[in-house]
Amino acid sequence: LNSTFSQTIKMSDKAGGKIFKHRCDQCHSVEAGGKHKTGPILNGLIGSKTGQKTGYAYTDANKSKGISWTPETLDIYLTNPKKYIPGTKMVFAGLKKKKDRDELIAYLVKSTK
Repeated sequence: LNSTFSQTIKMSDKAGGKIFKHRCDQCHSVEAGGKHKTGPILNGLIGSKTGQKTGYAYTDANKSKGISWTPETLDIYLTNPKKYIPGTKMVFAGLKKKKDRDELIAYLVKSTK
């Protein structure tokens, strides 16, 4: 992680937790040992490949995307998930504000280890 993003993580993960609760929690969980909901569990997200969590029925689009989740790829994805992975079943429209994405990603980096 670059130093600018590391500083953002320290400042933003609390605000990102609120965004997660309001925008993501109904379909995803972050806890180790948690269960899949409508969407896959996000524990271990950073560094993992798309479409690989055991026990979740991913679309072929997610399985074949072939990228690893990093703060940078999450930023692109969370802007417009259906544009980044055409064919994904995630119905979330995305977060248009960069600040919201940065805060959410900071939360995900910290909470999905």
